[in-house]
Amino acid sequence: MNSNANMNTYSLLFSSSLIIISIFFSYKEKLGLEKETLIGVIRAIVQLTLVGYVLDLIFNIENPIYTTLLLLFMTLNASYNAGKRGTGIKSKFIISFLSIFLGAFITLSILLLAGTIKYEPSQMIPVGGMIISNAMIAIGLCYKQLLGNFKNKREEVEAKLALGADIKISSVEIIRDSIKTGMMPTIDSMKTLGIVALPGMMTGLILAGTSPVEAIKFQLMVTFMMLSTTSISSYLACYLAYRGFFNERKQLL
Repeated sequence: MNSNANMNTYSLLFSSSLIIISIFFSYKEKLGLEKETLIGVIRAIVQLTLVGYVLDLIFNIENPIYTTLLLLFMTLNASYNAGKRGTGIKSKFIISFLSIFLGAFITLSILLLAGTIKYEPSQMIPVGGMIISNAMIAIGLCYKQLLGNFKNKREEVEAKLALGADIKISSVEIIRDSIKTGMMPTIDSMKTLGIVALPGMMTGLILAGTSPVEAIKFQLMVTFMMLSTTSISSYLACYLAYRGFFNERKQLL
């Protein structure tokens, strides 16, 4: 295996023919995803190309201010996208931002204090991107579960309120179920690590020529940080969002 992990441009272009498989199944089964697939592919190419040049520039500068600004931009973008899953939830963008920011900040701080990573763009940006995107997905699931549960369990919540229970007591089961929903994909992926599939970071390091044993260490770090960020972000998002389902008189909207 080539330790430089270089890929010929023509090889990449030939690999793009794999897209036809997805389009074929969409067309055959009349799924109507042909346009969305092509748009997704084009966006992926453009976005990754632009990000590649931006990262190359930032990596060469190695300025902590630029690194911090890029991490903040990633957090803002993730907050916006997570908020789109919470249509109907008050202050969804602010809640998403606080949850993702604190989840990422706490996790990255622990990694920095432990000496696992250094505050360098080549380390902070890839690691920060992974945990921020994971938190975004988790919060989106939390919002969806909150909205569904408050709709389906409306009578149960109102009955508790009628009996004098506070809004937190009336909603605690819904909140816990939503936090669990946000965390479960990360927990499930942990259970299958190395058995069902080799994770992305580990595979990338091995392809780059890193020893499998060393790649495992990095993958374990990624697993731990994903779990931490997902837990913190899901917890904060649910407990900050549930109050928006009630008015000032503690009535369910």
